[in-house]
Amino acid sequence: MKEALIVVDYTNDFVASDGKLTCGEPGQNIEERLAAVLLDFHQNEKDIFFAVDVHEENDLYHPETSLFPPHNIRGTNGRQQYGRVQSFIDIFGEEWPNHLHWLDKTRYSAFAGTPLELKLRERGVTDLHLVGVCTDICILHTAIDGYNRGFGLVIHKDAVQSFNAKGHAWALDHFQHCLGASVVSGM
Repeated sequence: MKEALIVVDYTNDFVASDGKLTCGEPGQNIEERLAAVLLDFHQNEKDIFFAVDVHEENDLYHPETSLFPPHNIRGTNGRQQYGRVQSFIDIFGEEWPNHLHWLDKTRYSAFAGTPLELKLRERGVTDLHLVGVCTDICILHTAIDGYNRGFGLVIHKDAVQSFNAKGHAWALDHFQHCLGASVVSGM
């Protein structure tokens, strides 16, 4: 078994109090736990993928345009990782270790339109750990796509969150009972 961590959309626009589409305090409350999982994977030199939503300004053709206000616009502070996660990234500057990877994504799933599956297969990864936001949107779609591609799933329930408390609870149940994921807290 070889594990990789996917940090999904833990950006200022999704987490900061003034974010364009923020889950606010619930997302901020997972910062310490998410950072601890991130540091554990980094210290063990396990692959870490930052799967980060990106949109172009005034994109009339993106399906989310009619669903949500503009968010995670390329080149804005809203796309930077929130808090301690951005501080972690800033340490490396342009010289990232080989086990850290950045993926721009334009759909809910980190697999849709990205080289994620290819990179995971090249590295022999069998199990995915998911952290970030939003539990019932991008985490959910990434988990379903991972499941459908045969990856084992570990969801860190104390390191995922949403702006929809009912959706968050529903997704945690769905991960465990429909995808066979391990839903864990602590390490």
